[in-house]
Amino acid sequence: MSKKHNARPDGLVYSTNQDYMSNYEEEPAGETAPKDKQKLRVKLDTKQRAGKVVTLVDGFSGTNDDLEDLGKKLKTKCGAGGSAKDGLILIQGDYKEKIIAWLKDWGYVLTK
Repeated sequence: MSKKHNARPDGLVYSTNQDYMSNYEEEPAGETAPKDKQKLRVKLDTKQRAGKVVTLVDGFSGTNDDLEDLGKKLKTKCGAGGSAKDGLILIQGDYKEKIIAWLKDWGYVLTK
């Protein structure tokens, strides 16, 4: 499984040329899509978790700060641990139906 790297569009990873100048600019931080445009998918998972069930919320499109805020809200509502990174929110335990209901109440109408 490959990890996502902050690759440059020109493919350059490293240069020892001190005179190297690049026109490459950092991509601006993406904006978070409106709640009613987010296509969130909620599912249960036990893979590589020693048989423990976790609830995954996938498909979030936006900044890491907004993802972490949503993850924190969900963890608080569930009273459970978890994490939020790489566009994925992980909540420890089986909270699928509750999370779908909360997300729809909060305006994420395209949640399944």
